[in-house]
Amino acid sequence: MYQLLHNLSTGALLRQQLPVFSTSFLIAEFFYKFHSFALECAAFLLTWYVLDAVLQWVLPNNQRED
Repeated sequence: MYQLLHNLSTGALLRQQLPVFSTSFLIAEFFYKFHSFALECAAFLLTWYVLDAVLQWVLPNNQRED
């Protein structure tokens, strides 16, 4: 997380991670009801990772960079 925030510029961070983060957050909020903060947090992070990986596969890095 530290490297993510410090290695990307603010513009790149907003363009690349904000849409994926927001989508993952909404999925977790509406669909994950495990009655455990730890499980819901882990599921949210896994969802964020998977969605970002899919987006990286669909849109290679050279199209998403500054």
